Amino acid sequence: MAVDVRWATAGDAAALAVMLREMAVHYRQPPLEADRALSAAEKWLGQESPAYPHFALAFAKGEVCGLASVAIAHPGIDLERLLFLKDLFVRENARNAGVGRALMAFLASHCPREGIGRIDLTTEDWNEGALRFYDGLGAERHDQKVFLRLSGEALKAIPARS
Repeated sequence: MAVDVRWATAGDAAALAVMLREMAVHYRQPPLEADRALSAAEKWLGQESPAYPHFALAFAKGEVCGLASVAIAHPGIDLERLLFLKDLFVRENARNAGVGRALMAFLASHCPREGIGRIDLTTEDWNEGALRFYDGLGAERHDQKVFLRLSGEALKAIPARS
């Protein structure tokens, strides 16, 4: 299957909303309402900082079929930026057709042009398909790191404790 990957622009809000809705279901979250997903996509693609792209979208036969959500960070260790891959998601009907590889190739080719030295990512331990996919790309597992999250009440409480 021929896959076209590009950085999402404001005109891609509807395609991004489709991906966000399907991704929520895949990751065992409550379904997102279409209007809410579109509103978020429009905001993220239209108002966020233009300094760095945030979403790469994959298209095949004119239909959106994959998404990579990324952030660029500036670590202090090696003075090279890193690309954090928050989510890589391929629609179920497009899995095992090269969409994920096309998205990763797009990101990997972007990195050296922009002085980005590595891609960091996480995946759920139950997502065997993703683990096989990243292993097949040569990803190194760093089991010595612990993934932590501050959200909800813990996030709200931090300013009150300071």
